[in-house]
Amino acid sequence: MSHLKNTGFADRITAAAEAKKAMLAKLKPKPTVTDPNFDQRESVRQAELDAVRQARAEAKEAQRLAALAVQEEALAAKRAERKERKALTVAEQKTARDAKYAARKDRQTTGGPTSKSARAREWGSLIS
Repeated sequence: MSHLKNTGFADRITAAAEAKKAMLAKLKPKPTVTDPNFDQRESVRQAELDAVRQARAEAKEAQRLAALAVQEEALAAKRAERKERKALTVAEQKTARDAKYAARKDRQTTGGPTSKSARAREWGSLIS
């Protein structure tokens, strides 16, 4: 096929040299194009980073406040339960005390123990 083109040695040498130059030109570093906003890019990136950090901090604070509110609710429920239990205990003590007073009144009206020592024991049990 090379005989159809009528290329000689010199033509082949020049074609090889041109191909070599083209290959070297492909590998040469091209001049870089600088961004006109290159100086502002860092400040924009920093602003975005600050916004993300601020959002994360707000979310973390909201989560902390929510956990604190749940903890306060639990404490309030415990306090309410404790107050209710105490009120029931006080009511039971009052009922028991009223029952003792009523029993004492019944005994006094029916002629129960009239001795001083019996009355002292009765009063002692009421006080304690």
